Amino acid sequence: MAATAGGLDAVREFEASWRLLRTRKRWMTAGYGLLFAIALLVSAWVGEFDPVKLVQGLPRIHEYVAKTLPVLTLSNFWGDLAEWFYGLPRWLTLLWETILIAYIATLLGTIGALAMCFHAARNLALGKTSYWVTRRVFEVARTIPELVFALIFVFAFGIGPLAGILAIAIHSMGGSGKLFAEAVENIDMKPVDGLRATGANWVQTIRFAVLPQVLPNFTSFSLWRFEINVRSASIIGFVGAGGIGQEFYTAISRLYYEDISALIILMVFTVILIDMVCERIRHRLIGKEGFA
Repeated sequence: MAATAGGLDAVREFEASWRLLRTRKRWMTAGYGLLFAIALLVSAWVGEFDPVKLVQGLPRIHEYVAKTLPVLTLSNFWGDLAEWFYGLPRWLTLLWETILIAYIATLLGTIGALAMCFHAARNLALGKTSYWVTRRVFEVARTIPELVFALIFVFAFGIGPLAGILAIAIHSMGGSGKLFAEAVENIDMKPVDGLRATGANWVQTIRFAVLPQVLPNFTSFSLWRFEINVRSASIIGFVGAGGIGQEFYTAISRLYYEDISALIILMVFTVILIDMVCERIRHRLIGKEGFA
């Protein structure tokens, strides 16, 4: 009987604790929901979000897009198309320059992130100072927009691709470094502990216990970053940092509407092609071929 009474007391205690936890969870959910609603309303107020203005402005978007599209006729389709893409040879040259800027910047940014990310991981950092400094470097690098970096480097090195490469590389290092460090923090620590037990130093531990686990993620992040950097490289040309961005700026500022749509179409097809190529490369590297 005493054992039965003790069992009932334990059940009652468990149920009471469960009800208490459930009540706390409900209050926390309600509190976070309230904070989310307040943040949403404040953001809408600060951002001057007005549904009426949004509805009134939507037709104007259509009007602008319609202005950028040329008139194509069946009787002279190829002639109209050639007139629309009259600057194709020059645009393709600038587009290739944009891709190269993104490629070199991604390579430099990835090397920088790879060299520093292990110091920014809690489970592998050499100390609190190393961890804190590296984290702050990554934050500064990815917080400052590429355009600001590009303006600084254009002022320092002059107009040209070098400013764009350095600007995107620094921003890439900050973004990729954070992702790399988080991937390192999620590794299985058993191989690390095993190597440390055999007397391996920090570099040897990284090389043989950490890199084999994180290289697939690092590769995926880097290819994804390259896709982002192609788009970024097309924008920083607005400030003279090379690539096709200068053509975008000229077309927009001088209201060359048809040039705007032609350049956008080129960029869209370029990004689609790069995305398809990067996807195949990523699947081959991780051993997943995907769809035939």
